[in-house]
Amino acid sequence: MNKKLFIALILLFTVAACKKNDDVYKPGTGEGPSKPPPTTPGTPATPGTPNLPGTLYDYVATRNNMPPYIQAFLNLRPELDVTPAGNPITNAGATLGRVLFYDKVLSVNNTRSCGSCHHQDKAFTDGVAQSSGFDNGVTRRNSMTIVNMRFSGTKAMFWDMRAADLETQTLMPILDHIEMGMPSLAALESKLGGISYYPALFKAAFGSEAVTSARIANALSQFVRSIVSFRSKYDEGIASNFSNFNAAEKNGLHLMQVKMCAECHSDLNNAGTGKIPTFLIADNTGINIGFGSNNGLETDYTDKGIGEITHKPADQGTFKIPSLRNVALTAPYMHDGRFATLEEVMNHYQSGAKENPNIGIQLFQGGKPGIPLTSQDKSDIIAFLHTLTDQQLITDPKYSDPFK
Repeated sequence: MNKKLFIALILLFTVAACKKNDDVYKPGTGEGPSKPPPTTPGTPATPGTPNLPGTLYDYVATRNNMPPYIQAFLNLRPELDVTPAGNPITNAGATLGRVLFYDKVLSVNNTRSCGSCHHQDKAFTDGVAQSSGFDNGVTRRNSMTIVNMRFSGTKAMFWDMRAADLETQTLMPILDHIEMGMPSLAALESKLGGISYYPALFKAAFGSEAVTSARIANALSQFVRSIVSFRSKYDEGIASNFSNFNAAEKNGLHLMQVKMCAECHSDLNNAGTGKIPTFLIADNTGINIGFGSNNGLETDYTDKGIGEITHKPADQGTFKIPSLRNVALTAPYMHDGRFATLEEVMNHYQSGAKENPNIGIQLFQGGKPGIPLTSQDKSDIIAFLHTLTDQQLITDPKYSDPFK
């Protein structure tokens, strides 16, 4: 163990509150069928030792560092913060979560990590239509951004919302036979327990060296919930009455409201009211299994989305709505990554939407599927969407890969 890591771990012990948080839950499976891979966990590779700072990054203070307008909004809508009382963010817990998030030993053959499908420079997506797994298999769906999950307004995770909460979701890709391929949680625990740097990190985060799947899930969830985005040109604009916006960006914001885009892709559901949405999350408030959005991609969906889980006719072809924060960085778009550019997305919403019994009313304007938009309208909306990019997020060292 190098001297720098030793010092960091000593500090972890000093600042971490000794606690136990190993509530039992039932992890599900990932995007593929539930059968385990025909492989067993490889001998732990000799990964680079994680390079941790001498003083812990402050993950706890993130909420308090958000702009006043977001703070005020969250004070009015505290239910949007879905952090469970039993798993609050701690600096030691999120530090462990960061190491777990980027550690490829969590996959059966030491080739894939959570970070393999969630790249910081792409706002924690991966830039491909469907992600590849540990054995070069391809997943069913596009890698959704994990930014601002803490304020999602719903605990349910994945495009089809099949995971009850983030603590459940974090283990599902690890066990998935395409994504990371671990055959069981017991195998995961045994493997991590044999790696030199983990017992100390677990002790700092949870009070003892025990490596359990519940603790793995809790630490990963703490790290993911700490990843928030609120330092964009849009945030700066709200503080200055948008004096930093050009004409196209201002009109794009206006169109987002009057064309009803903000009804799905924001959090105030107030398009056309003159109020300023935060765009912190999408309008998944109150969503549980059984409510989502159909955006007219197909007349008849092969991928049933939420309907695949609930089997309800009203849920067929509906999917969780993603946040638009950093959307300029998260191409390709939609649950299957079918659109390579924002221009293609705009063209779909203008004239490509297909009639479907479950299509959102926002996409059925003028008596037919689609949103009336001129070429200039589309260009201005895209200009506005670029103002939601948070350049600090994609370079913030506390979210970076500690193995690099």
